[in-house]
Amino acid sequence: MSPHSRRTVLSLATAATAALAGCSGRIADLPSLSDDGDGRGVDDWQYSPGDLGGDGGAGGGSNVTYQASAAGASADSASVGLAAGGAKDANTFRRNVENDYLPIPSSLSYEGLFYDYYFDTGDGGACSDLFCPRYAPAVTADPLSGETERYLSVGLNSGLDADSFDRKRLNLVLVLDVSGSMGSSFDRYYYDQYGNKQTVEDAGSESKMAVAKDALASLTEKLRPGDRLGVVLYNSGSAVAKPLNPVDETDMDAIRGHIREDVQPGGGTNLDAGMNDALDLLEPHADADQTTYENRMIVLTDAMPNVGMTSDEGLRGRLETAAVERNAHATFVGVGVDFNTEIVDEITSVRGANYYSVHSPAQFRERVVENFEYMVTPLVFDLSLELDADGYEIETVYGSSAADESTGEMLSVNTLFASPTSDGKTKGGVVLAKVSRTADASGDASLRLRASWADRTGERSERETTVEFPSGGPEQFANSGVRKAVLLSRYADLLKSWMVAERERDGEPESDGVPVYDGDHLGEWEQQSEPLTVSSAYRERFASFADHLEREMDVLGDDALEQELELLETLAAYGTATDSRRASSRV
Repeated sequence: MSPHSRRTVLSLATAATAALAGCSGRIADLPSLSDDGDGRGVDDWQYSPGDLGGDGGAGGGSNVTYQASAAGASADSASVGLAAGGAKDANTFRRNVENDYLPIPSSLSYEGLFYDYYFDTGDGGACSDLFCPRYAPAVTADPLSGETERYLSVGLNSGLDADSFDRKRLNLVLVLDVSGSMGSSFDRYYYDQYGNKQTVEDAGSESKMAVAKDALASLTEKLRPGDRLGVVLYNSGSAVAKPLNPVDETDMDAIRGHIREDVQPGGGTNLDAGMNDALDLLEPHADADQTTYENRMIVLTDAMPNVGMTSDEGLRGRLETAAVERNAHATFVGVGVDFNTEIVDEITSVRGANYYSVHSPAQFRERVVENFEYMVTPLVFDLSLELDADGYEIETVYGSSAADESTGEMLSVNTLFASPTSDGKTKGGVVLAKVSRTADASGDASLRLRASWADRTGERSERETTVEFPSGGPEQFANSGVRKAVLLSRYADLLKSWMVAERERDGEPESDGVPVYDGDHLGEWEQQSEPLTVSSAYRERFASFADHLEREMDVLGDDALEQELELLETLAAYGTATDSRRASSRV
């Protein structure tokens, strides 16, 4: 049978399967796919080069190979903690600076920065609940202004035992952006600072497309019997390249070969169309048992939509509806230095969503493939923390994608994912609140805290406790976790304010101290490169904060903070006689 004939037969079989699913609502009751007689399962790939407009056909996959850990491996840490959804790293920010580009503020999200580090989350005690919050107060002075500030961290502990932790079965749709901008290299922008397209020549093994295809193929190594897999490709339009079928009835080696060899970048970027096709594939499983199944799409993209629905409100609304009404969640994996974190940060701040940004094959393997079980396992939803204390209010929240919903007396977190632990500390395991005293505050009153949350089935739980700020002046920290969270939040505030100042105020700070970033900077979805610049005022601030960070790093004993120290020192020297790099020297 020719490949074309096989695709035709499979398309008809898939259509029949979909029709039956619409009647019964239960895929498990449907006849299974027949294999090819060799025991390897069916090659149900149904995409041909040219099915998408602007696609040039088969396209030069890279020679990169991922050494994925064994499929079905579960968490290997002694215990399992929790971390907030949303961003899972600050890679795009760091990579922009390394390549002499001025990042955008959303590339340095607080929850993403937190997820780069392990935190002391407080003594979990005898709690056996899914979520066991622990609170740690701090009184500390702003290192630049000297003003005394109060913080409260929420340690995201869980009573879940690592030996019994395992991800749910997956109804998984992989969605690959095959637009023209995906053909450019990882370390260059597709659009220059004037908005002109850059000539895309052969980018070799480091093109965004080549690495994304290998990454997507490698993700399939983490699937196991009981999972289902579908594949969607999109550029100006969208196509279902592989129907959502059981993994154990599919020739997975053949599917990986198609992913690596059958696609070439070209055309526009209709993210909306790709998401629509993915959600259509997941629709028959909307009523799947949430204690057994996770419905998820994983989108690999540089996130520069320019066709179809492009508004962040519309795309976010689509994901919100899917999460609430269909139990379908989304993970975005950003590729390239020009990955637009701004739109992805907006549309993934919903229930069950998260995103990563990767800039090398090794980084993808470390952050996504090896931590696959954590990436696809949301455990706690709709966490709210109510503060009840006369004279105190929550001023700012750090480490939650729902920070904008957290004001006055309420802290909100849409989703907590399972997260690895090491030496009693949890990766990204805190949310931090800056607490301010109001005019009618009297003394250091106790804070009464009421936390409530839901599990995957919607069952809600509640826990109350009382916390007191330490009396006296700074520097007082209940544990190293809140101290590290305060340090990283101040670091991010300073850098975000600098990114805005360089664009809008010619590099001049608004005020003394570490300013709180107000989130009012907006950029284009199709990101344009902008040369890295650092004003003299911010060079001085970066140098001062670098001294503070180095002292804190010694106290905390966390050598991983060295990467932040090096970045500050780079920016403090940028544009001076001691800095040999020049953004203008880029070709």
